[in-house]
Amino acid sequence: MTLPEVTELFSTDDKCREILERLRWPLGPECPRCKTRNVVRLSTNIKLLWCADCDYQFSVTVGTVFNDSHLPLSKWFIAVLLLVEARKGFSANQMKRTLGVSYKTAWYLCHRIRAAMKEYDQQMLTGTVEMDETYVGGKKIGYGVYAGKKAKEVVIGIRQRGGDLRFFHVADAKSGTLAKYIQENVSEDVDVLVTDEFSAYPDAMRRAKVPATKHKTIQHKGRVYVDGDIHTNTIESAFSLLKRGIMGTWHRISAKHLPAYLDEMTFRFNRRKSPALFLDTLRHMITAPVLTFEKLTA
Repeated sequence: MTLPEVTELFSTDDKCREILERLRWPLGPECPRCKTRNVVRLSTNIKLLWCADCDYQFSVTVGTVFNDSHLPLSKWFIAVLLLVEARKGFSANQMKRTLGVSYKTAWYLCHRIRAAMKEYDQQMLTGTVEMDETYVGGKKIGYGVYAGKKAKEVVIGIRQRGGDLRFFHVADAKSGTLAKYIQENVSEDVDVLVTDEFSAYPDAMRRAKVPATKHKTIQHKGRVYVDGDIHTNTIESAFSLLKRGIMGTWHRISAKHLPAYLDEMTFRFNRRKSPALFLDTLRHMITAPVLTFEKLTA
């Protein structure tokens, strides 16, 4: 969906509420309190619905990130489109200028959309899977100029060729940590798990009970980057996109909020070819847990 289409189709609050109702209640309005469909629309206020069973008045935005927001839904929809269609992300400063809102509003708005992009109950990766680690960030207070990786945050990337990508912000890249994410994300029936020659991987494979015959290594130190089907170029291309987003769009990300940006990047990347990306994001936003400003800034 394009920006002109969004501004034309969802130009009013009523049009936005109509699509939200269709996404939230495909079978018709349902009371969020007692889950009955014995619901009628109030004639005095078409935005409100009334449950005949528990006498509860509600709207489609109740219990969602849109609830009690002073920002018009039409601006919410534009923000969602801008965020999901930007391959390298969309900064809060740019959102502020585009929507004509304060920086605080734009920053909170972007984070609420990101929070809805967090995925649960993902399927295990199978087939040919690549795994690698990277380090992001700049200087840290208390670290010297030559601190190197010690001053950066560790991100693990796992990607199935022709399938999904996953990023994880972790405390370290030790074998125990790597093994944990292998067990949680890679199927026991995986055909091949490809990594570079990082010394922690052999022990991580042993801990994760990945047979040695299924673990293939590419020797980057020997300047070998492709050996037949053995390479990590697939996951490294995703890392490249992430770093372009950090350096070129967001510029500065705190360690606290890094997982949210990783969720955004993987959500968008895994649906990059979907024509329903915009509507799929809205669907997540009306079902995801609400992120309050107090929780975000705690």
